[in-house]
Amino acid sequence: MKLFQRSTPAITLESPDIKYPLRLIDREIISHDTRRFRFALPSPQHILGLPVGQHIYLSARIDGNLVVRPYTPVSSDDDKGFVDLVIKVYFKDTHPKFPAGGKMSQYLESMQIGDTIEFRGPNGLLVYQGKGKFAIRPDKKSNPVIR
Repeated sequence: MKLFQRSTPAITLESPDIKYPLRLIDREIISHDTRRFRFALPSPQHILGLPVGQHIYLSARIDGNLVVRPYTPVSSDDDKGFVDLVIKVYFKDTHPKFPAGGKMSQYLESMQIGDTIEFRGPNGLLVYQGKGKFAIRPDKKSNPVIR
């Protein structure tokens, strides 16, 4: 038996090729067009597992079409059991150049507590490795260069 053993938290985002359905558990109105959406991770012990410099993709079927958008969570991997996204909702008929508004942001706004949406990640070309070192990929298919 090991005393004072640190347990490694379970990581939600194990592969950028897998879509993880996460459940909306809270929505907070920050301003007239900005919301904080909180999604439950698979268990209270899970962390998201998103390295610094990476982002996630949300995907949903909206009006019969697959819509995918990148987002950067505002919560950290110190937060267990949930992930937070702060998102500006682009409502329809608000801006003359975009009369339909934002497809994904309006979809998120219409979600009910308990509904799920698919997360995918980690994604991105840059990962901060600590102590001033970055792993940078010139493109998605290249190996990272440490700088």
